[in-house]
Amino acid sequence: MTAEKKIEQTMEETKMADGNRGLHYEENLLWEKERSDHSGVDMPAPEGLALRTGFAPRGDMGLPQVSEPQALRHFVRMSTWNYSIDHGFFPLGSCTMKHNPRLNEKVARLPGFAALHPLQPESTTQGALALMYELQNWLSEMTGLPGICLSPAAGAHGELAGIMTIQRAHEMKGQKQRRVILTPDSAHGTNPATAAMCGYEVRNISTRENGMLSLAAFKEALYLTDPDGADVAGMMVTNPNTCGLFEKEILPIAAELRKAGGYFYCDGANFNALVGKIRPADFGVDVMHINLHKTFSTPHGGGGPGSGPICVTEELAKYLPVPTVVKNGENYHLETEADRPETMGRLKGYQGQFGMHVRALTYMLSHGGDGLKQVSEDAVLAANYILRALEGDFHAPFAAQGPCMHEALFTDKKQKENGVSTLDMAKALVEHGFHPMTVYFPLVLPGTMLVEPTETESKAAIDHFIDVMKDIAAQARLENAEETFHAFPHSTPRRRLDEVKAARNPVLRWK
Repeated sequence: MTAEKKIEQTMEETKMADGNRGLHYEENLLWEKERSDHSGVDMPAPEGLALRTGFAPRGDMGLPQVSEPQALRHFVRMSTWNYSIDHGFFPLGSCTMKHNPRLNEKVARLPGFAALHPLQPESTTQGALALMYELQNWLSEMTGLPGICLSPAAGAHGELAGIMTIQRAHEMKGQKQRRVILTPDSAHGTNPATAAMCGYEVRNISTRENGMLSLAAFKEALYLTDPDGADVAGMMVTNPNTCGLFEKEILPIAAELRKAGGYFYCDGANFNALVGKIRPADFGVDVMHINLHKTFSTPHGGGGPGSGPICVTEELAKYLPVPTVVKNGENYHLETEADRPETMGRLKGYQGQFGMHVRALTYMLSHGGDGLKQVSEDAVLAANYILRALEGDFHAPFAAQGPCMHEALFTDKKQKENGVSTLDMAKALVEHGFHPMTVYFPLVLPGTMLVEPTETESKAAIDHFIDVMKDIAAQARLENAEETFHAFPHSTPRRRLDEVKAARNPVLRWK
């Protein structure tokens, strides 16, 4: 037995003994740590004495009976499994995982912001309202759209608010026959879902082989059932689109839609590529939502409140959800339906995502207008650097057209010839310590891999990712590549799962 094989055998035996290897912890369920029928902290209730709290005894809640150190170690160990932007590089296209500057967190934790109560009198929340008002102004300046509503609590919520605002505008004009929303076949899935939720029929716009919309295809969809397009309420288009490309025919498309009486809803998911470079209103946008986590660094996910403000033209501003923040003299005020009776209504009760507003405005103020422009330029530069570095190793379907925007698209076309798929390469990236990029989206091509580096990644970090991807491409060309890649990952607490079986027959309860 070679020395290398002996080391591997020793490592495997060690792992079999206790589940751990090199401080990489295996962790069981908390219930499996029970060693007795009582916890390690609580004392038994004394007999004959009433509880001083006046509450009835808690009784058996079905919780695992473990000590405080056991519980603490359990959750700390599990937290090390959660890959985050603080661990390393995220090549995660379509949902930018941006660095969250610690300055933003510090400001959001100031007592005057963190300890607000939703039912405080407005006179005691003037500082918070002033912050929201300034954020509205920044968003208006960057988009060229004067009407701003901060109420939506996520990007998809913003889409809902935007389409409902369009719906309200048509209703107030007596145009209830407009029951169609146009979406490209490369659209984010939330676009047709939002339109359907609002009761619209969704009509597809076909994209060309170059990944972009054409005026001809748009006209075909617009006038499909009505020669004047009078049944179309609007279109939902992401620009730059999900293929990482700026829609070159967007101006004539927007003009044609406006001529037919529809509104242009722009999905702001990719606004990170445009800030400081171009205002969406200048290419015809009427309504747009902005994901503050994608563009302005607020935390993404985690179960907490997000923020997806919407920006609209002056014409549509009166139909926005309430409340927006208005300034009367030196005082700030949250509107009500009585202040703006044409509003589409109220989306939710309070401003629970206010902490996201604090973080986003902090990010804007710390960068300034010129800094935000550089953020976009750096993000686009990083994506193009990756595109040109890897276009020889992977199929890059749109590389010949010129530069991409802030995300580069590849497919598994070359690797598929040797039995290696996009999923296999994603699992290989996990083995190399990277979170995979977005896979199998957009759906306009098979086996897609959407790579979106952020502006905060150093050249060294991006070069390391490129080196790993080149190594994966080289491995995929070897004779036994299919067998090798199907075994990835090796070093994770769990190996590759049967994802189809897990989705169809989930085990939801531990026995």
